Amino acid sequence: MVGFSTRVSYAFRCFFAMLVSGKIPADIARELVLSSAGNAAATATSSVKSSSAEKPADTSSDGAVQMLALLQRDGRLVDFLNEDVSPYPDSQLGAAVRTIHASCRQVLDRYLKPEPFISSEEDQPVTVPVGFDPATMKLVGNVVGEPPLKGLLRHRGWRVKEVSLPSLPRGAGRSIVAQAEIEIS
Repeated sequence: MVGFSTRVSYAFRCFFAMLVSGKIPADIARELVLSSAGNAAATATSSVKSSSAEKPADTSSDGAVQMLALLQRDGRLVDFLNEDVSPYPDSQLGAAVRTIHASCRQVLDRYLKPEPFISSEEDQPVTVPVGFDPATMKLVGNVVGEPPLKGLLRHRGWRVKEVSLPSLPRGAGRSIVAQAEIEIS
C-alpha cells in the first residue's frame, strides 16, 4: 500500500506530466500496475463479500482534484493554463504571472508544506550515499559505479512535509475543480 504523502506526490507528478507530455511517468505507472496486481491477488484470496454491499466511491483522484480546485480558487491556475497567452505582450503576461505565482505558492505552503530533499544550493557538489532511496534522487549524466558517488546538484527535489487539506464534500461535487458562474440579469 502506497502512503498518503507518496500518493500526493504521485498525483502532482502525474498531473503536471499529463499537462506537459500527455504521459504518466514510467516509474509511477509501474508502481500502480504492481500495486493493482497485488490488490487483485489479495482480493481474490479474501472472503467473498455480499453482492448487496454498497460499493465505495472512487476516491483515488480526490486529493489531486481537491488540490487543483484550491490552486484554481486562490490562484486561478487552471484559467491561466487554459488561456492562450500568445497574443499578450511579455510585460502584461509577466504581471499576471507574478500574481498567479504568489497565490499558488501560498496554497502550496498552506496545504502541503513542501520542503526540498536536499538543502544544498543547486550547482554545488554533493555526495550520493550508499543505500540512497531512488525515489528521492535521480542520477543523470555519466553514472558509473556504485555509491557513494560525487556529482553536482541540478535540482534539490521536493517532498511534502505535511498535508492539511480541508474535508471533502460528500457526493458528486468531489470532481468539481471550479463551478461555472452565471450572472443573471
